[in-house]
Amino acid sequence: MANERIILGIDPGTTIMGFGLIKIVNKKMKFLQLNELQLSKYDNHYQKLKIIFERTIELIDTHNPDEIAIEAPFFGKNVQSMLKLGRAQGVAMAAGLSRDIPITEYEPKKIKMAITGNGNASKEQVAKMLQQLLGLKTLPKNLDSTDGLAAAVCHFFNSGKVVGEKSYTGWDAFVKNNENRVKK
Repeated sequence: MANERIILGIDPGTTIMGFGLIKIVNKKMKFLQLNELQLSKYDNHYQKLKIIFERTIELIDTHNPDEIAIEAPFFGKNVQSMLKLGRAQGVAMAAGLSRDIPITEYEPKKIKMAITGNGNASKEQVAKMLQQLLGLKTLPKNLDSTDGLAAAVCHFFNSGKVVGEKSYTGWDAFVKNNENRVKK
């Protein structure tokens, strides 16, 4: 493991996409940035996906992350929402894969557990713990950006551990691990 690396955490969404960046220096976390991409002003779902892709590429090109941690969509009652979230996640992953950045996907409960010790913690509890861990002066109004930051911190906490999560180092690795999904 390198002495210095940057982790981009993403909480995908089609209304708000949250993201956070941390820098690891000698095994210590340093907060870089958290923000959100507001997508509610766009009516067209495909336009939202295009913007998610472009903004993720912009973040990658600006901050040069070494790794990406992304929150996996969770199954709710609305199948259409799940499909839209999955597309948003896939587009963000495609942006990272297009730049050959390793991606690790974490279940929401795993992220909450890593940050608070409780897999059922609220967004507010996760945000408050991140505030303490990283010395954040204030928290954003919407907590989607802290969810993205939480994915990055979770990834740092799980670095070097064997995790039962999906991880890809590029298109070749993705295809190799998902041969049943490739149309021939």
